Amino acid sequence: MDNFTYWNPTKLIFGKGQMSKLKEEIPSSTKNVLLVYGGGSIKRNGIYDQVVNELKSTDKEIFELSGVEPNPRISTVRKGVEIAKNNNVEFILAVGGGSVIDCSKAIAAGSKYEGDAWDIVTRKHFPTEALPIGTVLTLAATGSEMNAGSVITNWKTKEKYGWGAPVVFPQFSILDPENTYTVPKDQTIYGIVDMMSHVLEQYFHNTTNTPLQDRLCESVLQTVMEAAPKLLEDLNSYEHRETILYCGTIALNGSLQMGYRGDWATHNLEHAVSAVHDIPHAGGLAILFPNWMKHNVDINVDRFKQLAERVFHVDSTNKTDRDVAIEGIEKLTRFWTSIGAPSKLLDYQINEETLDVIADKAIVNGEYGNFNKLDREGTLAILRASL
Repeated sequence: MDNFTYWNPTKLIFGKGQMSKLKEEIPSSTKNVLLVYGGGSIKRNGIYDQVVNELKSTDKEIFELSGVEPNPRISTVRKGVEIAKNNNVEFILAVGGGSVIDCSKAIAAGSKYEGDAWDIVTRKHFPTEALPIGTVLTLAATGSEMNAGSVITNWKTKEKYGWGAPVVFPQFSILDPENTYTVPKDQTIYGIVDMMSHVLEQYFHNTTNTPLQDRLCESVLQTVMEAAPKLLEDLNSYEHRETILYCGTIALNGSLQMGYRGDWATHNLEHAVSAVHDIPHAGGLAILFPNWMKHNVDINVDRFKQLAERVFHVDSTNKTDRDVAIEGIEKLTRFWTSIGAPSKLLDYQINEETLDVIADKAIVNGEYGNFNKLDREGTLAILRASL
């Protein structure tokens, strides 16, 4: 494996009734807090009132930014930065899923920068300071609650990029499985696909001697696949919500990727797709990932075979290694479709017309991917296979 340093400063507060810890985690000296949330579901399910009551019990002045989009926009980030700068905000509290947290990270960094926050997203400026952030997670999916990454969309220019900096690690994240009870079935499905995709992105790499990392990734995938159908049959199951919530965090808090670098080409490609069409991120991943896998199966057929045998229990008797690998990929597709995920771009009314535009956006910074570099031709091949 490669040399590595692992550092994750986020304090994870997990379990039932942990909202009571909120007032302990925000410094007592903090007076002005920016509360960031999405479309208002936290007001309907009571989480908003809980958060506000906790903040008010310590005499915090609360400023609010609501309406964060599922693919958070730079225009919303700019609104948050303006609120923070104009009101001497000292702390940002993100209450929601990964989109709300990603938006809050950009606000936190943008509030300490004199230029436009889009410079941070496009990596023209690397932030070395940011407002402190805390999160109350309401959706199991992205893992943003325990990492330093963020994805922001510029809808005017049809661009969507991931960025990150150590200064935007959340100081703490409160994860109560009960806060995910009201997540609807479709969003629960998307969250399951998203966290599995994060693990798969890390699984495909070219570093040698990673037996423990491989087993860790495989165990997370198996755990999600065992719990997911049970959860979708009973969305109010504490046990299954708890399992899926924890898997989502572990999938992308850096613990699976010590000693090697994953691929991440499929995420880059999906960002291009949803920048143009504004589809759900995980919906795009469910469509693209199996086709990325088939496109790259011959790069390291042994790794695909290993996944097929260990995770999808493919019987390799009288089969070539490639046949085993392909069967594993097909089993992944069948699992995702069995829980209700899309399998074709046409499911979102995306056809051949915009594939060239999507490909151009995917390769705007050149070839991409670490397991195998994708150029424009390879990008278009995967997109066409995904129709």
